[in-house]
Amino acid sequence: MMVRTVLGGLLGGFALYITGFIFWGTPLGSLAFSRADPQAGANLQAAMAQTLNPTGTGVYVVPDPATAQGTVLFGKGPVGMIFYNSSGFPVTDGSALIGGFVLALVVGVVIALALRFTAADFGSRARLVLLFALAAVLWLHVGQAVFNHAPWGYILYLALSDFVGLVAAGLIAAKLMEGTAVASPIEDTVH
Repeated sequence: MMVRTVLGGLLGGFALYITGFIFWGTPLGSLAFSRADPQAGANLQAAMAQTLNPTGTGVYVVPDPATAQGTVLFGKGPVGMIFYNSSGFPVTDGSALIGGFVLALVVGVVIALALRFTAADFGSRARLVLLFALAAVLWLHVGQAVFNHAPWGYILYLALSDFVGLVAAGLIAAKLMEGTAVASPIEDTVH
């Protein structure tokens, strides 16, 4: 039943959004970040404004290993990857919260549709959810620590938060679809 699938996806997406809020919108979120001294932070902000504003918002590798000098400096360290926004935005950005909520609902429905069309019962849907959520966070998040030497603490926290959210979304969708089976190709064949 498609209605149960969509409803499961929407409720799963809501769970995904709430999980993200718990991990990132509460004091728990501070577990993932390192803190700089306030004056050091102000100095870094001034340096970014002075050096990165001509090229604007983007992701910067510092130093840039695309040159011979940058390669040498990169090897010596320190190095960083900066997600830079030249205009800034509010700490709690309402438009990002609304956009994130809509995105979570869409992701929930996509998960529910994938489960509906690939698995016949709750057990197989639950296994799919767990394995695909694990595969996704390993490749997309843990891969950043492996390939780009991203900080493990932040990466593992990010991976855990997304794994919990994706599993919650998928299991809720799977539970609401309980009783809706995938049509077998053999059943659809006319003899």
